[in-house]
Amino acid sequence: MGQPVAVVQKPTRTPGIVRFEINRSLTGMGHERYRSIDDAAGDRPPDVLARLLFERGGVEAVHIFSNEITVDLSKGATADGIEELISELFIHYRPGVQPSIP
Repeated sequence: MGQPVAVVQKPTRTPGIVRFEINRSLTGMGHERYRSIDDAAGDRPPDVLARLLFERGGVEAVHIFSNEITVDLSKGATADGIEELISELFIHYRPGVQPSIP
């Protein structure tokens, strides 16, 4: 259930900073900045995404504005797997998972 998010990684001039553009807005016109997993305590889509990125590891900070996601990587970390993580943000039922019916 849910649809994958279309994600395009865009180049930046700053090493250790990666930027992604997606096909939907996560914040409307607001800017969301996260410096740690503690900042991502809410249940809104940008909070959930930031939490997933911090849980992945190798992330120092996340900034989300509308459909743009900027990730400040830890020294020596790579962006491997981030694009897939973003694209699966709204996938609720994974293969092999049986949804519960109340």
